[in-house]
Parts: sequence; structure tokens; C-alpha cells
Amino acid sequence: MGVAFRDILGDYKEPVSWESLAGTAALDAHNAIYQFLSIIRQPDGTPLMDQEGRVTSHLSGILFRSASFIEKGIRTVWVFDGTPPDLKQETIRERRTVREQASEKWQEALARGDKEAAYKHARSSSRIDDEVLRTSRELLDLLGLPCIQAPSEGEAQAAYLVQRGDCRYVVSQDYDTLLFGAPFLARNLTVSGKRKIRGRSISVLPERIMLPAVLKGLSITREDLIKVAILVGTDFNSGIRGVGAKTALRIVQNGGFEQAIMEKSPDTDWETIADFFLHPPVNENYLLEWKNPDREGILTMLCDRFDFSPDRIQRALDGMNVKTGQKTLDSWF
Repeated sequence: MGVAFRDILGDYKEPVSWESLAGTAALDAHNAIYQFLSIIRQPDGTPLMDQEGRVTSHLSGILFRSASFIEKGIRTVWVFDGTPPDLKQETIRERRTVREQASEKWQEALARGDKEAAYKHARSSSRIDDEVLRTSRELLDLLGLPCIQAPSEGEAQAAYLVQRGDCRYVVSQDYDTLLFGAPFLARNLTVSGKRKIRGRSISVLPERIMLPAVLKGLSITREDLIKVAILVGTDFNSGIRGVGAKTALRIVQNGGFEQAIMEKSPDTDWETIADFFLHPPVNENYLLEWKNPDREGILTMLCDRFDFSPDRIQRALDGMNVKTGQKTLDSWF
């Protein structure tokens, strides 16, 4: 998911403390929910489920991560994807195929008792369906956290919220947010903590990327950065085979973008893709309102309907200072 920019952004990833991130954040909802579904699993890859077999990993992630954010002085606006553009249809088909293949490999690994392989393939099989979205928004509403429905790409809407000054930064794992013009991207906020990768435990810490610093350091414009992405491959095109981020950057810096496209990928409608990044459809009429979390409603939903442990939920709510008569969330900041 997202454009492969890691090789050219390493110098612009700055470790940041949680304290420095206090304020209002536009959170890429689909990106966060996908992370929760991928990571919150049993050792054999089985997601958290209730007694009826309904997946609840996303609900656990939303509750406990939101509690953590609130304790750290971060209030979130959850931005949901709308209708994907026609440009993205091929990517959607490819992702569906990858999920189906991963699901098959997961079952094969389970059958032969290979838990490590099972977990890896299970993560890649994660999918966000209508029920996941519906229950996610229901819980967010009970938590009193505002949601915005983007007309198209959620990352574009999140970037717009920051550009407009209604949020400090965007929370996402994907670099695409920078292409949509987000001046401040915060990564690893929904996946921070101890993680096991290739059998060893590592710490995943928050980091920030500032778009002005990236453009200045690479001596390019945002339009140039979009061209680099098009050469590498975006959600809207496959890119040029064998061209990574460093090579693409050199091509653009040397003025060879259009020639490279003409010779290597003549069917790419790069101008339409670039225009979508520069002028994406966004919802300009939104209301940001944080409300007092509904403690009883949260307990009823998670414990009575989805079999969560009442003690765990109550501890999370206590950490958020959600008590009867508690002042509203706005006054916590």
C-alpha cells in the first residue's frame, strides 16, 4: 500500500516524542484499521473474534489506541475513504488477488503446523469489509471522536484538513499523503510499541516527515515529487519496471521524466494522475466536534455484543477519565 519512497526519505524521518505530538491529528482511518486487522492476531494468525466468529481486532485497536492518544493529549479526526477513483481500479483488483493468495497460503501453513509462516500470510490476507467499517464508525461515535467521509481518497481529505489548519498533522503509514500536500506526516502512531519482525522483537517509535524539508533537501517541487512517484508506481499506475525511488529521483532532477515515460511507459496518463494528486476531490463542509465518550454505550457494544472483557474495557475507559459527569473531551486539551 502506498508509494515506495523509503529509499529517498530516510534522511527526512525524524524521531519524535509523544509529548511533541499533542494536538489535533487527521487520522487515515482505512490505514489504521488495516494495521489493527493485520497486527492484532493470535500467534497462528487468527484474528481476535467473538463467540460468533466475528472479527474484533479493529475494535480492540480503535479503543485502546484511542485511549492512548487521549492520555497523550492527542485528539483525532478519523477520515474515511469514499469512492475510489477509476484510476485505482487495477490496484484494487491486484490487492484482492494478493489477499486471496495470502489466505490460501495461511491455511496451508496452518495445516502443516508452521505458525510463523501462518502469521505472516494471515497478515497479508487482512481485508476491510462493510461490517468492519460500520462497527468501527459505531465505536468511534460512542467514543465521541469525529469522523469525516471523504468523497474519494481519505489521505487527500486528511491532507486538506492540515492544509486548512484544522489539524496539525496527518497520521498514516503511507507516503502518499505527502503527494496530496500534507505538510506534516506522522508515522508509527497506530503501530508503535514492541513488534516481532522475523522472529525478533523491535521497538517501533513515532516519527515525522515534514514535506517542506523533503522538497528543500531533494531540491525538487511537489510536482516533481509526484513525477518521482509516477515513475516508481502509485495506487493509480504500475510505474516503470526496474526503476526505484533513487533512480526515479535522478531522472526527474535531470529533466528526463517525460522522455522516460514516453519510452518506457507510453500508455501511462501521467498528467491525469498528477492532476488528481494536486487537485483531489475533498469535502469542504465538515464539522469537527468532540463529545464526551458514552461509557455505558461502549460497555454494551464491546462486552454485551462482542464478548470483550468488562475489566479490560473499564480499565481503558478509566485511563481516558471517562466517568459519570466527566467534562467533555474538548476540555481535556
